[in-house]
Amino acid sequence: MADVKDALLSVLPTIRVPRAGDRVHKDECAYSFHTPETDSGLYICMNTFLGFGRPYVEQQYNKTGQRAFLNIKRTPKMKSDESNSGTGDPPRKKPTRLAIGMEGGFDMTEEQCEYEEVLKLVILPEFLEIPRDGLSGLPEMVRDRVSSAIDAILSADSASRKQEIQAWDGEVRQVSKHAFNLQQLQGVPRIPPCGWKCSVCDLRENLWLNMTDGAIFCGRRYFDGSGGNNHALQHYQETGFPLAVKLGTITPDGGDVYSYDEDDMVLDPNLAEHLSHFGIDMMKMQKTDKTMTELEIDMNQRIGEWEVIQESGVQLQPLYGSGYTGIQNLGNSCYLNSTMQVIFSIPAFQRKAKLGHGLLSGEYSKPALEKDSDIAPEHKGLQDGLAPRMFKALIGKGHPEFSTNRQQDAQEFFLHFINMVERNCRSSSNPNEVFRFLVEEKIKCLVSQKVKYTQRVEYMLQLPVPMEAALNKEELSAYEQCRLQAEREHRPPPELVRARIPFTSCLEAFAAPEQLDEFWSAALQAKSNALKTSRFASFPDYLVIQIKKFTFGLDWVPKKLDVSIDVPDELDLSDFRGGGLQGGEEELPDVAPPLVTPDEPKGSLGFYGLDDDDSYCSPHFSSPTSPVLDESVVTQLIEMGFPAEACRKAVYYTGNSGAEAAMTWVMSHMDDPDFALPMSGASAPLSASTGGDPPSEEHVATIISMGFSQEQAVKALRATNNNLERAVDWIFSHIDDLDAEASMDLSEGRSAAESVSESLPPAGPRVRDGAGRYELFAFISHMGTSTMCGHYVCHIKKEGRWVIYNDQKVCASEKPPKDLGYIYFYQRIQS
Repeated sequence: MADVKDALLSVLPTIRVPRAGDRVHKDECAYSFHTPETDSGLYICMNTFLGFGRPYVEQQYNKTGQRAFLNIKRTPKMKSDESNSGTGDPPRKKPTRLAIGMEGGFDMTEEQCEYEEVLKLVILPEFLEIPRDGLSGLPEMVRDRVSSAIDAILSADSASRKQEIQAWDGEVRQVSKHAFNLQQLQGVPRIPPCGWKCSVCDLRENLWLNMTDGAIFCGRRYFDGSGGNNHALQHYQETGFPLAVKLGTITPDGGDVYSYDEDDMVLDPNLAEHLSHFGIDMMKMQKTDKTMTELEIDMNQRIGEWEVIQESGVQLQPLYGSGYTGIQNLGNSCYLNSTMQVIFSIPAFQRKAKLGHGLLSGEYSKPALEKDSDIAPEHKGLQDGLAPRMFKALIGKGHPEFSTNRQQDAQEFFLHFINMVERNCRSSSNPNEVFRFLVEEKIKCLVSQKVKYTQRVEYMLQLPVPMEAALNKEELSAYEQCRLQAEREHRPPPELVRARIPFTSCLEAFAAPEQLDEFWSAALQAKSNALKTSRFASFPDYLVIQIKKFTFGLDWVPKKLDVSIDVPDELDLSDFRGGGLQGGEEELPDVAPPLVTPDEPKGSLGFYGLDDDDSYCSPHFSSPTSPVLDESVVTQLIEMGFPAEACRKAVYYTGNSGAEAAMTWVMSHMDDPDFALPMSGASAPLSASTGGDPPSEEHVATIISMGFSQEQAVKALRATNNNLERAVDWIFSHIDDLDAEASMDLSEGRSAAESVSESLPPAGPRVRDGAGRYELFAFISHMGTSTMCGHYVCHIKKEGRWVIYNDQKVCASEKPPKDLGYIYFYQRIQS
């Protein structure tokens, strides 16, 4: 006990009690995916509250000198259930509420397993272990201080979970703005308590009563052809009467009320009064139809079942080991899981983040504990996988969508991830280079016949879906007639027929000339018509292709094109390479818009503006010689990897006319000798912010206390605009680069400033180029009606075979559905 007492007294000054604002990382190791459930548990530093797995806790001690750690070890055990007969676990309760993490909603927890938790205070470097109940013999001051710190760590919200929306309630509805002043027409007929039908099509289900005039119409048509025929919506469009209640859902507790004006399900506190206007006694009504919540729950469960996912009904062979690690779904995070599985199958990314190490190490690719011997065959083979909570919190921090638990578009997430990498790889090798390519745009004035060539940076090729190119038009026409007839006769819709679109037609639609109306021709100094064509100016190492399946109907309702596209295993795009200015072509004059001073009258822009157009006038400029730049455009260009001064000049010389014009200027002047040099003299533009603020001394001290050098702390804060939380995340994601730089600086006797200046990126983003021949190696598929719902899986070709990654399930693919993909990934075929 004397040794324990001496050890505790020596570390007592470093033990802190978490305060408001402290981030407690007790779910996941900062360097790996060790959790309290791993064999050795998780070690939480009792000073910085960072979590570490057993292989890394000693490394952290050597770096920081911090000795006191709380070890949390959880061991799963079977949940006892007296009501269970012993033949298996009780069935999972069917959700009754459209919610996550709430009573009656979808349960995202492992409800069939509970944990036995063991807590120990560990003192390094001896790894002296003191059980939680072993503190009783210590002096009261020591015992109280240590116990308070342990209790506060255990009760604190985990840092990663703090940034997640733990509970989502899809049933939270707002009171309608029409509820207290709803107009109700006089002389309307009384509505009977049953026997309703649509006033137009005679449908007898999914019926809505308009609470202004008492008209009864059918509801909206669902994506699968079921539901109604949109007659209630059409009635609102014709009359403007806003509120309707779904007949069959009315009970003494209320009913489903929809506001067409507010385009949402709403609450009507005066529902009983409004219904009594039509002779309906709400207190005597009984439920006879499914509520909208029940319909949405049914839809979500159908979408989430394996039968809807590709390769359903087949018992696939589970795969384990390096490169075959599943990812836990953290709540509608399948879009992230699928995207990152593909990205971290590319060597350039594998060494850049702990997520890549976790997926490739094989350490977390082990079969999950199967608690039910009677589990369905298609659900066997699940892995424990890894739970990227810290990664999700980091990548989504501050983003209005990716910081939530809502479903997202995998294409938008891919581009968001690319943007985040660009922000944080300015002084080191950038893995994004494998995706980056240039698109050449040629605009030809149809009057002067002169041309203009520009280039832009892209990371993804978006291909339109030309429905007019379908190979089975007759079959589609027959299917549509059968579907309409089934609707009229209230029969189930016929078996779905997909449009079969040739992939070559999608490429041709991308490359086809686009008509530009109202094009301003610098040659004519007047408006003209023009043609724009797009070609590749370079071919990347890895080409990402998105099939633009999501579009809007004539009523502006989002819809998904259910098509089959014969995507090839090998792709040759050589014929789509641009060649720049051709012989016999004459360029349009390259005239920059004049910089207008406040003294010039409105409408004095000549050919750049109309008499009533002041888009380049005084509001944008502060003096005749020093225009104020649009900092948002400057920032956009900088985040793409271009030098700051070049970006400022691009916005200046294009007269604050937007990101596209500025990008065109950048691509046209990248070879200028003064491209990255600052502007000088009276023409130098003013900036809303003339340089970054110096890093906060308090933030620097906080990072230094974690064991990092002052140079590393300053670099991290500057890279994240002096944001402490982002700087800590940044420094851990760049730890290998920082350690390598520090070692090189010491060995070569260089200062930190010299090291940073030598690592500045070259002018302009680096673009790799090569042959335009590719081989398909991965694709992401989406199931559902829109990007905001449904499910994502990905298929990746590894070791000569296709593998399906469906969250925690990784299996050998029997029949990869390459024709139904959403995003395709090709790699260059090396000659």
